[in-house]
Amino acid sequence: MNKNTFPHLLSQLTASTIKFGLLILLVLTAAPARGQTQVDPETALRMLNSQQHQFEKGVIKVADNVFTAVGFHGANTSMIVGTDGVIIIDTLFGPASATKAAEAFRQYSDKPVKAIIYTHSHGDHIGGASAFIRDEQPDIYATERFGSAEGVNKAVDPVKAKRNVRQFGRKLSAAESTNRGVAPAGTEDGDRGEGFLSPTVTVPSSGLKTTIAGVEIELHFAPGETDDALFIWLPKEKVLFAGDNFYSSFPNLYAIRGTAYRDVLNWSQSVGKMAEFQPHAVVPGHTMPIQGQEAATTALKDYSEAIRSVYDQTVRGINAGKGPDQLAHEVELPEHLKDKPYLIQFYGSVPHAVRAIYTGLLGWYDGNPTTLNPLEPKIKAQKMAELAGGTQPLTEQMQSALADHDYQWALELSDHVKWLDDADRQLARKVKIAALRGLAAREYNAPNRNYYLSYANELESGQLSEIWF
Repeated sequence: MNKNTFPHLLSQLTASTIKFGLLILLVLTAAPARGQTQVDPETALRMLNSQQHQFEKGVIKVADNVFTAVGFHGANTSMIVGTDGVIIIDTLFGPASATKAAEAFRQYSDKPVKAIIYTHSHGDHIGGASAFIRDEQPDIYATERFGSAEGVNKAVDPVKAKRNVRQFGRKLSAAESTNRGVAPAGTEDGDRGEGFLSPTVTVPSSGLKTTIAGVEIELHFAPGETDDALFIWLPKEKVLFAGDNFYSSFPNLYAIRGTAYRDVLNWSQSVGKMAEFQPHAVVPGHTMPIQGQEAATTALKDYSEAIRSVYDQTVRGINAGKGPDQLAHEVELPEHLKDKPYLIQFYGSVPHAVRAIYTGLLGWYDGNPTTLNPLEPKIKAQKMAELAGGTQPLTEQMQSALADHDYQWALELSDHVKWLDDADRQLARKVKIAALRGLAAREYNAPNRNYYLSYANELESGQLSEIWF
């Protein structure tokens, strides 16, 4: 940020936002170079705590007839009030959370539900539909690709379920939990999907313009986080509902729980299309609505540009012969976007996005013949030990890295030591646990932090097999 523009920006912000803006400046100077999300523990915790305001529970009045419920679960749900009924956009995770949101909405309108619109098929947006209706049978809108959000391959669902728990920190203690980057840590999850109602109206890829309960509404196909996504435009109210293609964090272009390739170029283009409408308010799939034409439109333009920049930088690096490990440490957001509060890497991560783009475009092989048929882990560990002068010197190097707070190196060395038959494998496990917790303490990226802590707990409790350790 230009130092001359900062005072002007501050004059437009609330006290809480000013505090967060100052924290952004702090992280820009404190964070290591090359796009990583590690800072000192105090700053990391302060940043994550500051993000909490993005999902404080309540109903936000977005326009005279538009209301968004934030913080009732991980995602948002919205209500548009028409002449003889209401339209519900997204329905949360299950009936328990959705019932509370529906009750909050009824303070503003008790009209019957005429339609429900799903922005995409992720479970936290579709599982509570039944809680919003009584005797009515509303039309339920979704794209013709609805249901493709997680891909079609169910073979790896068992491991994805485990990784999902880690990414979202679902089993972390209250002392360990912060949040999920774009959602609160504590959500009611026991009734997942029990209120889901199947779509009855298919939105074609060309889009749909219609009138529901006297409200003019447009549904636009918008692949991005999922291939079945749409956004909703209210032309009279100038309100745009973005679904999960936009929220206040750098986007999760790859989810570490495990996802098929999310077409990054499509995502950028879809958000760019949203910006063309110049909305007076944009309602994200998660986090607080952004109101005011300049603020909302600028946020969408910046978001589209940020995604496209990461894509373009990665492609240029690929064509220059660089591999994913190098690019993950080189690609960064443009300077003029780094200080935007809706692009801080609380949820998505630039390095993870780079790796996903590389794999999505070229597959796993980086083009270097050295990595075409690498040594198996046990053999590599033995050779690392020989290089260090034996198992004991390698173990000492591992312990020294931990003592020096060089947590990533300690982590990598522990994974070598664990394979050695003559090593103290229990010590290696303890070092790995400590290194994971050391990394977690420095993370302001919530999925990274949650995953490190969850994995450390699983190791400590003996839940993980020797293969995983």
